[in-house]
Amino acid sequence: MHGHAAELERLRREHRHRSLALPAGKDFSSNDYLGFSRHPALREAVITALDEDGMVGAGGSRLLRGHHAAHARLEEFAAGYFGVEKALFFGSGFAANFALFTTLADRHDAVIFDEHIHASVKEGLHASPAQSYKAHHNDADSFAAEVRRAREKGAKRIFIAVESVYSMDGDLAPLVSLDKIAKEFDAALVVDEAHATGVFGPKGRGLGESLQGEHWISLHTCGKALGVAGALVCACGETIDYLVNRARPFIYSTAPPPMLAAAVERALKLVDEEPWRRENVLELAPILHRAINPGRAFAGSQIVPVILGEEERAPGAARGLQELGFDVRAVRPPTVPEGTSRLRISLNALHARDDVVALAAALDQVLA
Repeated sequence: MHGHAAELERLRREHRHRSLALPAGKDFSSNDYLGFSRHPALREAVITALDEDGMVGAGGSRLLRGHHAAHARLEEFAAGYFGVEKALFFGSGFAANFALFTTLADRHDAVIFDEHIHASVKEGLHASPAQSYKAHHNDADSFAAEVRRAREKGAKRIFIAVESVYSMDGDLAPLVSLDKIAKEFDAALVVDEAHATGVFGPKGRGLGESLQGEHWISLHTCGKALGVAGALVCACGETIDYLVNRARPFIYSTAPPPMLAAAVERALKLVDEEPWRRENVLELAPILHRAINPGRAFAGSQIVPVILGEEERAPGAARGLQELGFDVRAVRPPTVPEGTSRLRISLNALHARDDVVALAAALDQVLA
C-alpha cells in the first residue's frame, strides 16, 4: 500500500525516522536488567515444558482450548508470589494495559493518569469510554486535585494510573503519597511495575511491594527483568474474573505458549534465588549516573538517561558509542517530550564497575 512516502521523508528530515538494528556490542540499552534472557535455568525450564507436553504453541485462545497446565501453574504461583488473590497472564504488557483500561472503566468512571505514562495506557484510554484526567508527572498534589475534579463532575469510580519506574527518565513514582490519595478518595491504584519487577522491593516484587492492597491493580511485565515475555496482571479475584469475561484483548488473542509460562514461573523463583543480580544493578546505577551526569540529581533507578536536547545529536551520539563497542540507543520525540532527545542507558546485572567506567569514557569521547 502506497501513500506514506511524504510522511517518511518528513520523519527523515526531522531526524525521527526509525529502523531496526540487530544487537551488537556490550548491552547498555535493553530491559534485560537481571540478565535472565540467557539464563541456563530458563532454557532448561523451556526444554522441560516442551518434553512434558510437546506444545510449542497454545493452540487457541485461553477460553478455547488454549488454556494449559503451565498457564494455571504460573498464575497460581504468581498470585502467592505477589501477595494477591489472583493473577492473569497476558501475551504482552501492551495488551495487558490496553485490556485494563478498555475493560474496567466505563463511561461513568474516571482515570487520572500521569502525563509520562506508557503509550499502552494512553492507547487504552483513547479507546475507553471513561473520562480521563492528566496529572503532572510524579506530582501527588496534581493527582489529588484531578481526583477531586473527577469526583465533583460525578465520577462513579476513579482509577489512578502510574508507572512505578518510568522507562525514559528512570525516576520513581511517589507511591506512598498516591496510595494515601487512593485510600482517601476510595480510588483504585493501577501501578505498572514493568521496570521495577525483579529489581525493586525488599524481595524484588516491585516498588510497591510493601504497599499492595485490595485497592491495587499491579502489572508485572515478564519480558524485561524476568527475561521472557508477556505480563501478569495482579488484583483481587473479582477483577481478574471480570477481565477473563470481558477483556477483549484477552478473550480474542491466542494464548502465550505454555513453555513461556513455565519460563516465567522459573524466572520469578530465580529472583529469590539470586538476589545478587538486583543488588549489583542498584549498586552500579548511582556510580554510572555520577560519571555521565555530574551535577544532576540521580533519578533512582537502573535507567540513566543522557539528555542531549536537539534531535539530530542523539542518533549521532548513539552511533559513536556503537562504533566504540557499546550498544546504546537514541530516543526522540514523540516517545519523549520535545527538546529532550536523549541516550537511554540501562544497566544489567552482568555489568561490572569497569564496564561503567569504560562507557563513561567513551561517552566523553563521543560528545567531545
